[in-house]
Amino acid sequence: MPTRSRPTFPELIELFRKLDAPAPESWARCQYVEGIDQLSRFIFLRQAWTSVVPPEDTRWIETCIDNALPQADSPSAGVADALTRLLAAGAQRDDIHHVVRGMQYEVLVSLCYLLEDPGPLESALDDLAWMLVRVNEDDEIVGTIDGLHESVLDVDPARRSRRPKT
Repeated sequence: MPTRSRPTFPELIELFRKLDAPAPESWARCQYVEGIDQLSRFIFLRQAWTSVVPPEDTRWIETCIDNALPQADSPSAGVADALTRLLAAGAQRDDIHHVVRGMQYEVLVSLCYLLEDPGPLESALDDLAWMLVRVNEDDEIVGTIDGLHESVLDVDPARRSRRPKT
């Protein structure tokens, strides 16, 4: 099976640019010079951010309310009711949005840390560890993808490092 040749520095820059990476030269330089698999790192984080409500778009609130499941035992039972009560009490959609997006960001960062370090465990499990890896088409590990927590903000679609829009 033919192996892919290592892309040149300009090819990496162009690839990151096509993927709409912020500062594509920086991502490419780190991969090309330091040998860190920034492409896998960027793609994973970009996909992870799709699970976070989009910046400046509060339509998810109405969607959540409109699509509420009537089952009281569903995992997110009560969210639609809580949103409805918050809006009825005068809460601004933007405020709800900022709180939810901020908390989703915190979960994303925590999961990125967790992928590298399970944290304190019971002593019987002190040999337990895991990591995110990149595999080839034969499911063979070709490298680790680590340090994700360091780049979460770099991939935020809002491109404001979670700062409010000014």
